[in-house]
Amino acid sequence: MTPTITVSRWLDLLQSAGCRVTAPRRAIVELMVGTSRALGPIEVYDLGRTEHPGLGLVTVYRTLEKLEELGLIERVHLPDGCHRYLRTADGHQHLLLCTTCGLVQTFAGDDLDPLTGKVASDTGFAINEHWLQFFGTCPNCRKPISTLSES
Repeated sequence: MTPTITVSRWLDLLQSAGCRVTAPRRAIVELMVGTSRALGPIEVYDLGRTEHPGLGLVTVYRTLEKLEELGLIERVHLPDGCHRYLRTADGHQHLLLCTTCGLVQTFAGDDLDPLTGKVASDTGFAINEHWLQFFGTCPNCRKPISTLSES
């Protein structure tokens, strides 16, 4: 699916959910569809204002909340207690998040059944879902400064 189609689909879903499709909302949607980084609300605000200078912070928060409610974006919880948002992955995916630049990569193929079974057995919980995030530094952020200045 091309980003243009996705932007149109997201805007249609927002409108179907009772939101007016305004230029500021369009700027937020285009930003969230087009980024591979997890973004905090202030980053969305700052980046969105380059495209639409009249964008307000309240609009950012309300739009992010509605996009999350619609399942188009998901909240990523960071070790410091803050959170950011990114496009919801297709299917069951897990996250790798760079704590330096916010780059997010998804991966699949985990076998957590033995762990899930043990936790369920030990606690009595009926586990029906899990969420796995790894935090670290991406290869680009780990490059020595001399290598970055040569590029």
